[in-house]
Amino acid sequence: MPTFTAVFITALLLTTVTQLWLAIRHIRHIRAYRNQVPQDFASQIDLAAHQKAADYTCARTRLDFPSTFIHVLLLLMLTLGGGLNTLASFWANWFTDPILHGMALIISTVLLLSVIEIPFSYYRTFVIEQQFGFNKMTPIMFFSDLIKQYTLGFLLGVPLLFVMLWLMEKMGNSWWLYAWLAWVAFNLFLLAIYPTWIAPLFNKFSPLEDTSLRARIEQLLHKCGFESSGLFVMDGSRRSSHGNAYFTGFGKTKRIVFFDTLLSRLKASEIEAILAHELGHFKRHHVIKRIVWSFIVSLAFLWLLGYLMQQNWFYQGLGVTVPSVPSNAMALLLFFLVMPVFTFLLHPLSSLYSRKHEFEADEYAAQNASAADLIHALVKLYQDNAATLTPDPIHSAFYDSHPPAAIRVAHLKKLISA
Repeated sequence: MPTFTAVFITALLLTTVTQLWLAIRHIRHIRAYRNQVPQDFASQIDLAAHQKAADYTCARTRLDFPSTFIHVLLLLMLTLGGGLNTLASFWANWFTDPILHGMALIISTVLLLSVIEIPFSYYRTFVIEQQFGFNKMTPIMFFSDLIKQYTLGFLLGVPLLFVMLWLMEKMGNSWWLYAWLAWVAFNLFLLAIYPTWIAPLFNKFSPLEDTSLRARIEQLLHKCGFESSGLFVMDGSRRSSHGNAYFTGFGKTKRIVFFDTLLSRLKASEIEAILAHELGHFKRHHVIKRIVWSFIVSLAFLWLLGYLMQQNWFYQGLGVTVPSVPSNAMALLLFFLVMPVFTFLLHPLSSLYSRKHEFEADEYAAQNASAADLIHALVKLYQDNAATLTPDPIHSAFYDSHPPAAIRVAHLKKLISA
């Protein structure tokens, strides 16, 4: 067995076992605390709501087991099982140009992976979300959204893929630097067009009509020095009863968006506190920091890919035979298929960085709005979204971008008493 094959299998086994172990821990921990509401939340959340959140979280987590097994099996079939070899040979009968052949290979693989995900998404929506009273979608709406997503992915992804493969083919050993510049430009382009061109394909956005709330929000925006292209309400209730708020866009296209479900549930002071938290991300430059960090990581990954694609052991260790090395499209495909296997154990670092930003945004909200109102709003959102109040600490450390409810509320209470 080639050395890299052994390394890959070991990493895949370690990642898979860790994922399943975390899921088991999470379910057991939630069940252990299912029958008692944590003391800090007992006055606002009753036992029935707490148990609903526990059952909902466990149901979603249990879906990870078949999903994980299917994706591991598919990865092994594509790599060591010879699936990519078969696809490459099939498309070689249709395309002799290396760029067109590479595009066909990558697109067909991505479509296969996407189709495999559809049953899990359907089950999550029409069984789990339906069972707990969150789903508002119909099957027609579900598949209509899928068609839109695939069409949008094709229109945006195919040109990007062509540019990447062309740069890999024509730019010599420094191709990864040019590809990175193209990737940066593409992502900035998406940030600019998302609010006005992409988001409206899936939801309806209308101006915030509540004049009292609008005046309150505009006063907060002026206080925080935030310029927005508008305040909008999104018809999230057409698909789900979950609620949220966010700001999106880049430069002059920045806009603030409220789910209609959130506006119907929270008081004006609580909405202001939630928005102050979101503005905290802006004022503390979290969005820019995350964008810059993602660009740095992508540059490092592309450099690494530039090295790996020159190594025979990289292809052979993953069960791939190619007529010549390097094979641009095959290397690109292999890299993004197996990289999650080798980076999974780094998830806690990413989650820790994100949770640090959440604490900072909470501190900003406490300074510019009411920490007490933010606590009340968060508790309502935890209840409305059936977010568990008792996640397993290790599971949370791996996956959660936000601090656990108990820790977050305790931090806000300290800010009040400080």
